[in-house]
Amino acid sequence: MADNSIRWMQAFFSSAVSLTPATFWQPLADVYRTHDGWLVKYDLAGVLPEDVILTVEGSCLTIRGSRRDCCMEEGCRHYRMEIAYSHFERTIELPDTFERARICTEFRQGMLLVRIQKEART
Repeated sequence: MADNSIRWMQAFFSSAVSLTPATFWQPLADVYRTHDGWLVKYDLAGVLPEDVILTVEGSCLTIRGSRRDCCMEEGCRHYRMEIAYSHFERTIELPDTFERARICTEFRQGMLLVRIQKEART
């Protein structure tokens, strides 16, 4: 009986792993409503600005990029690895569309700040 359970679990988990698409890490984000739009802060410590792509589609704000391990020294081997060094992607949907919005970005102390300012309608 125990052998059957183990075989079933191995079959279940191996098939689940093979069906799972490549996973990316998702940076943490804070979203603020401001008097003239939105402020979204992404935690991107160790990510270079040129390694980030920001896209806006409708009410969705998506960032993609990669964090690289640039601190490797010749001959060193990892002892513990807790920081994700790979591709990341995160989409946040806001209750607004950004067709007529001004979007500004700024990197500050490991954070990507995305300011979305709605244009005043005339």
